[in-house]
Amino acid sequence: MNEAEHLNSLTDRIIGAAIEVHKALGPGLLESTYRICTAHELSRNNLHVDQEVPLPVVYKGVKLDAGYRLDMVVNELVIVEFKSVDALSPVHEAQLLSYLKLSGLKVGLLINFNVKVLKNGLRRIVNNFPDRVQPV
Repeated sequence: MNEAEHLNSLTDRIIGAAIEVHKALGPGLLESTYRICTAHELSRNNLHVDQEVPLPVVYKGVKLDAGYRLDMVVNELVIVEFKSVDALSPVHEAQLLSYLKLSGLKVGLLINFNVKVLKNGLRRIVNNFPDRVQPV
């Protein structure tokens, strides 16, 4: 399996876990609730999950703690950002793309749980590719 196939398979598994959580809880809860429950679901499926991961900013060669935290990193490869908002906006996508650039990771998922059908709240964002935002 090449890197792209591996990342696609991993993001599919993450999306599947998020769908399970959304089916069980529905919309309207806090982002942190969805993050914790999704982390539990992913861990049950033998994936490595880190939550609230500090993300330093490198400015003029110096790592600075600017207070950024990644909601979740799965298998040290995929950033997952959780939202519970009326609608995803370009600023949410820009935030995740910036996190990908700062971390050096290639793929991120932006998941808005405040929707009736989770598919409508998903965005897959990639770093260093021509098509950065991809509907799932």
